[in-house]
Amino acid sequence: MPHPFPPVPIGARRRRFVLERPVETPDGFGGVVRRFEAGPLLWGAIEPLRPVERLRFGRAEAVATHRVRFRFGPTITPAMRLASGPRRFAVRSAGDPDGRRRDLVCQVEELNVEELGAGAAA
Repeated sequence: MPHPFPPVPIGARRRRFVLERPVETPDGFGGVVRRFEAGPLLWGAIEPLRPVERLRFGRAEAVATHRVRFRFGPTITPAMRLASGPRRFAVRSAGDPDGRRRDLVCQVEELNVEELGAGAAA
């Protein structure tokens, strides 16, 4: 039976990512202001997946989704983001695909400028 996620050669993990962790502070009106602080530097491999369409503001738009693979290491949750240069990716899921603690596979969605501004205050 073929492996669902074949091994990635170490040379393919040449993309640099910064793990951004959310920090929430009270806004004084009962809500919070969310910002992201840079965390550890990670090296990984990114591959695009088939675009997914969703309805947003009454119109269909394609969502750029990717799979990012790292060596097993820091805990990554869906509340976090990944940054690679000017690009930002929202983590949708993260896990160890085979339970051997060798790889960490993240399903991510690329964020555009409007989503970054809207996500700053929640």
